[in-house]
Amino acid sequence: MSQINRKKLLLLGGSHAEIPLIKAAQDLGWYVITTGNNRDGLGHSFADKTVFADFSDKNAMLELARNEAVQAVCSGCNDFALLSTVYVCEKMGLQGHDSYATSLEIHHKDRYRALATRLNIPTPQAKVVRNDLEFEDAIAMLKFPIIVKPVDLTGGKGIHRAENADEAREAYRDAVGRTREDHVVVEEFIQGTNHGFSAMLVNGKVAFAFADNEQYFLNKYMVSGANTPTTTSDAGLKKLRDYSERIAKELSLVDGILHIQYIEKFDGTPVIIEICRRPPGDLYIKFVKYATGVDYPKFIVMAETGEDISDIVDVPTQGYWLRHCVMPTCEGVVRDVVFAPEIESNIVEKFLWFKPSDVIADKLLYKAGIVFFKFNSLVEMQEKTGRMTDLARIIVE
Repeated sequence: MSQINRKKLLLLGGSHAEIPLIKAAQDLGWYVITTGNNRDGLGHSFADKTVFADFSDKNAMLELARNEAVQAVCSGCNDFALLSTVYVCEKMGLQGHDSYATSLEIHHKDRYRALATRLNIPTPQAKVVRNDLEFEDAIAMLKFPIIVKPVDLTGGKGIHRAENADEAREAYRDAVGRTREDHVVVEEFIQGTNHGFSAMLVNGKVAFAFADNEQYFLNKYMVSGANTPTTTSDAGLKKLRDYSERIAKELSLVDGILHIQYIEKFDGTPVIIEICRRPPGDLYIKFVKYATGVDYPKFIVMAETGEDISDIVDVPTQGYWLRHCVMPTCEGVVRDVVFAPEIESNIVEKFLWFKPSDVIADKLLYKAGIVFFKFNSLVEMQEKTGRMTDLARIIVE
């Protein structure tokens, strides 16, 4: 289809994470323009056009959207992208998104904690601190271990667990140095297992839901993998659906994705620790598509462009699946990525972007690629997931 006959969509992001969104939008007939500061983003090459700009600058995004005369704006897999997206859509009268004020209620951690408390949704005991004195009051009041978080960042950035006051003060200094806001959140650490819950809302109800079990490697605040079906009980999943619908009703949320990260306590209670209305990163939405057969990227784009998504089907996970980010054990120079023979038959797709001679400057952040696996049984999934960092390895010299 020629550009002349295609409506224009601005997508805020152009990394590997946005590739499924770009392709889905094009399949739906959109001319896709990507943006972002990262000129090496793998997604940009899939777009019809790219304009490099800072997607966290909401006024710059508004100017770009007007200059390109777009008919829709979609968020990439980043909270700053989401907030700029909803701002632009509000200013231009475009469909598919909540208001900017509503989005802040969800995406800023301090505001979400207040919302959850108001709605009687389990959330960690937390304090918002704006200065050193408030911080000292908070750590005197909360029970250790605690977590110190910037209110506006994702992907584990600036998050630290502290076992005592000295560690907490060091964590606080780092969080303050990273946030763009004038405050941070300090909260009690919740013991349990980590999971994701991704829902599609239609008329304030959960019309589709998917849940997983999260894995972490060296970086304990960045998800390195997820497998499904989840170990969370039906009762726990029912609670998450209820929490989602309480939030949707309270904030009058538009149709579309609501993604949650939660810790399941040892008594089975799911406690929400993060929540967002944009796609999760690292090809998570492709993981959902593999595991359920539901074209999750397509429905996300449809929702964000104001189309009807009421025909989405709420189906459970089909089979046993893992999405795994290939990450290193140390800094150095990449030589290769290797897979153990016993895992080769489980590989459904390899998406590797590493280059031999890549320099790993930070072992906590570097990724060589993402691999999708399918297993023949729950036992096989659990056993191989537990050994995956040995079965899929980066060779470093």
